Amino acid sequence: MDIIVATRNKGKLKEIKELLKDIPVNLLSLNDFKNIPEVKEDGFTFQENALIKAKIVAEITGFPVLSDDSGLEIDALNGQPGIHSARFSGDNAKDSDNIRKVLDLLGKLPEKKRLARFRAVACLHFPDGKTKFTEGTCEGKMIFAPRGENGFGYDPIFMPKGYKKTFAELDETIKNCISHRAKAMEKMKKVLKKIKDAQ
Repeated sequence: MDIIVATRNKGKLKEIKELLKDIPVNLLSLNDFKNIPEVKEDGFTFQENALIKAKIVAEITGFPVLSDDSGLEIDALNGQPGIHSARFSGDNAKDSDNIRKVLDLLGKLPEKKRLARFRAVACLHFPDGKTKFTEGTCEGKMIFAPRGENGFGYDPIFMPKGYKKTFAELDETIKNCISHRAKAMEKMKKVLKKIKDAQ
């Protein structure tokens, strides 16, 4: 079964392929199609945004689509950046711009008040309208300066609970066990397995 992962982000695609490697599906990405426009994710929740993306890509291609929307929720910032994580410091924001904005807003706030979590909602949408959602979270805290070269997004300033390393410092194998996306995709694996077994 061919499934389109609704992303152009090579880092995200690599991560999802690794997470779903046990399932006999062929994962394509938006980079394999020339006619898919940028999708405006204007929902109010991660679930709405994941579905908006998946529905549009499924309508254009006729393929089942796996999409996800995820973001960082910082308690001291009332859950921000949340659904605006990718564009927190503007529409063409780079990861470094978003990181700087978060660190500026948190300022010298002490460690115990820098609690945060990554949240991911995965959506599997079929052209016939059937949709399945799964969700995962990873609790942790924001550190004071970026550390590490791996990962993307806010990974260099997020330290997961129980670890002394940021997501950007952790070995990929560990990250793929504890991350929000890993947890959402672990649940999605069960959904995909059921579908494959029923075919």
